[in-house]
Amino acid sequence: MPGAPSFGDTMNYDLFNGDADGICALLQLRKAEPREATLVTGVKRDINLLSKVEAGAGDLITVLDVSMDKNRAALDKVLGQGASVFYVDHHFPGDIPEHANLMAIINESPDVCTAALVNGHLNGRHLDWAVTGAFGDNLHTTARTLAKGLDITPQDLASLENLGTYINYNGYGPAIEDLHFDPKELYLRLYAAEGPLDFVSNSPDFEKLSTGYREDMASAEALQPLQATPGSAVFLLPDEAWARRVSGVYSNDLATNNPSRAHAVLTLNAKGNYLISVRAPMDNKQGAADLCMQFPTGGGRAGAAGINDLPLDRLQDFIAAFEQAYPG
Repeated sequence: MPGAPSFGDTMNYDLFNGDADGICALLQLRKAEPREATLVTGVKRDINLLSKVEAGAGDLITVLDVSMDKNRAALDKVLGQGASVFYVDHHFPGDIPEHANLMAIINESPDVCTAALVNGHLNGRHLDWAVTGAFGDNLHTTARTLAKGLDITPQDLASLENLGTYINYNGYGPAIEDLHFDPKELYLRLYAAEGPLDFVSNSPDFEKLSTGYREDMASAEALQPLQATPGSAVFLLPDEAWARRVSGVYSNDLATNNPSRAHAVLTLNAKGNYLISVRAPMDNKQGAADLCMQFPTGGGRAGAAGINDLPLDRLQDFIAAFEQAYPG
């Protein structure tokens, strides 16, 4: 069963981002290459995953959809201890180490996600999950391009889009308690389905995600920007569980509906500071990671990035840098 630790002299570890891209990347791999492994994941912003693993010689570690740059010290450690690492990601990697035990597939293109990279690695063996992951990562053009390889109806394609959106929605929030499902548990429930369309049609978990998404997005529709210019808009969400859950997908919707404008969505984290999701304009997916990396705990990719812990007194600094990055 996936998620159970292997027994014997070596261990397998599957580390994955708790959003749609990370989950759908791992679903493809384990559907194609079943392997007992210890699962290591968390909320979407929980990306320092390699530091949670104590690996040794002969251990196999798969890392999906988390920045190599943010995990570099832990990566060097496990490689030094003799573990083998398969690393697939689309975020800023920093300097990729050259090591005989490291296989890395890294692509920072704004139109690429980890699920799409795994799809290429597997030669499309579980393309339906790759399409679901790309939709969840708000890469609609990429998803529809990949979906040309599927023999499905427009209604089924819409179901994959909805499922990807809902999986992604479930990953947001600063704590597991804010989510409808622990991402590890959601992965296991998705793995148990024959495929994404089977999950949509037959799992009550899909209805739970769908209902939660619709209710939370209805609450978000009434929000007005804290500050707006022709090129950017900043939204501050209330300190409520629904707002923490919806922050990422709400950012994606804002970006899709206003393709020439950049967006920043702020919520309060457990420390009382700001958790920020940034989306570059859809028609110019550049600069989000560079902007966020100006601030401690910031990172991401060119089209979508974030800051995990911005002190309250740095808000105006962030807004000024945001408006300068996206003048319109």
